Amino acid sequence: MPELTQAERDNRIYLLYHTDGCHLCELAAALLAAADIGYRAIDICDDEYLAQRYGVSIPVLKAWDDRELHWPFNATQLQEFTGA
Repeated sequence: MPELTQAERDNRIYLLYHTDGCHLCELAAALLAAADIGYRAIDICDDEYLAQRYGVSIPVLKAWDDRELHWPFNATQLQEFTGA
């Protein structure tokens, strides 16, 4: 299962669990970009565990401290979650 590297944890990088062709995932990525929040996109279809865990709840933003923000979220909720 893809996890954050130590460098990503140290730099407070987020993981965005998504899948190709998901319009909600594209909206989440756009919110992250607009807020200038660094993240690494992880396609859940590349990992059986992730597909089972997040298959009906993507997009999901996972923080370096293992907190998760599940869709739907807006810019205000994203700001509260990230502190950005």
